[in-house]
Amino acid sequence: MKARHQRIALMVGGLAVLGIIIALVLNALTSNIVFFFSPTDVVEGKAPQGRAFRIGGMVKEGSLQRGADGITVHFVVTDTEHDMPVTYKGILPDLFREGKGVVAQGKLGEDSLFVANEVLAKHDENYMPPEAAKAVDEAHARAARNRTAETLQQ
Repeated sequence: MKARHQRIALMVGGLAVLGIIIALVLNALTSNIVFFFSPTDVVEGKAPQGRAFRIGGMVKEGSLQRGADGITVHFVVTDTEHDMPVTYKGILPDLFREGKGVVAQGKLGEDSLFVANEVLAKHDENYMPPEAAKAVDEAHARAARNRTAETLQQ
């Protein structure tokens, strides 16, 4: 083989190896990315089926129920427009309370029940996860627009 052909073969081989490395990195990233959805997004079918994602909003007042085993918890996450029932088996964060912000990570199970494997609570009275705050604000804005439209129709 001529030197020129060897250089071309080396470049093509190097590009092939680089392409394989890039494909493996992208595959690892996409399988580990967890997206955030509000209860409204889940009801509208925007959440992935069979993949983990995060849901956030406020823990609905009066919805917290503890199981007989002491570690299974059922509660409802709301963005004030739609509610999403959540079940979690584990120890809740100390700051987890009804009426406070929460982000839960898990999968959507049967009967639209969100099965969480991790629950995150806000860390002080002024903080809400940005995604949850945005979802609640958008739900309030939609509700206000709907009330305005109903008022104008009357």
